[in-house]
Amino acid sequence: MESIGVLMVCPMNSYLEHELEKRFNLFRFWTVPEKSAFLATNKNSIRAVVGNSSAGADAELIEVLPKLEIVASFSVGLDKIDLAKCKEKGIRVTNTPDVLTDDVADLAIGLMLAVLRKLCESDRYVRSGKWKKGDYRLTTKFTGKKVGIIGLGRIGMAVAKRAEAFSCPISYYSRTEKPEIKYKYYPGVVELAANCDILVVACSLTEETLHIINREVIDALGPKGVLINVGRGPHVDEPELVSALVERRLGGAGLDVFEHEPEVPEELFGLDNLVLLPHVGSGTVETRQAMADLVIGNLEAHFLNKPLLTPVV
Repeated sequence: MESIGVLMVCPMNSYLEHELEKRFNLFRFWTVPEKSAFLATNKNSIRAVVGNSSAGADAELIEVLPKLEIVASFSVGLDKIDLAKCKEKGIRVTNTPDVLTDDVADLAIGLMLAVLRKLCESDRYVRSGKWKKGDYRLTTKFTGKKVGIIGLGRIGMAVAKRAEAFSCPISYYSRTEKPEIKYKYYPGVVELAANCDILVVACSLTEETLHIINREVIDALGPKGVLINVGRGPHVDEPELVSALVERRLGGAGLDVFEHEPEVPEELFGLDNLVLLPHVGSGTVETRQAMADLVIGNLEAHFLNKPLLTPVV
């Protein structure tokens, strides 16, 4: 398989990069200064594309790679891949579900605790020496808070199970009600937001879920409510979120993702009612290696004419 050209569109993971290089003819797209010229020269050599949550395979890239057979995503999300174009051209698509579920769900709970109990600010309080001048202010209890979840898929369910351990009543919104699930279902996001203390975004990014968190939803969540986003940045209308946090119309937020990563609105940096993370939901050594192994396993399976491990298309 050493002659098979694999285009890695951006830097992702050193282990993945090393393993791909051992098995295939690896092209590192981000190191190429003249991308159009590079693609024109190598278009007949590239049979696979490896992308992630920030860069994948859009229609333009797919069109210029006539020998492309498979797009393997180092992510569970597929919003950076033109799935319709892949289906049209018979290109296989894989992602890395399940292996990152626990880490993302763990982080969601961590963000809830960090926001309500002011963990990051408390840490800074100790480091700055302010504790010597007096105790830190009281914070907010997490146990028993009503948790609403948008998207009750793998990650949403894992968040729900963890929150239940803190005696949190769970409710959810999804495209359709899940009769086998015991949690309270709300047919609209505004209604869900109005009936929870903490609103968690854990759905896939689609045209329907773009800016699913808008001003109406934020206002329904209210000045004591907390928004947790472990989905995708564009789920949230970011200017509306910024103004709500600045004006204290929203109680707080824990954000692992942003609309224009790695750009983050500077208005947020001085606020004490939110926690900001650099999209690290699946960012543990163990999970990133498991994700990399899935990417490699899917590529090997495809080129050996075996069933894909995690097929999407």
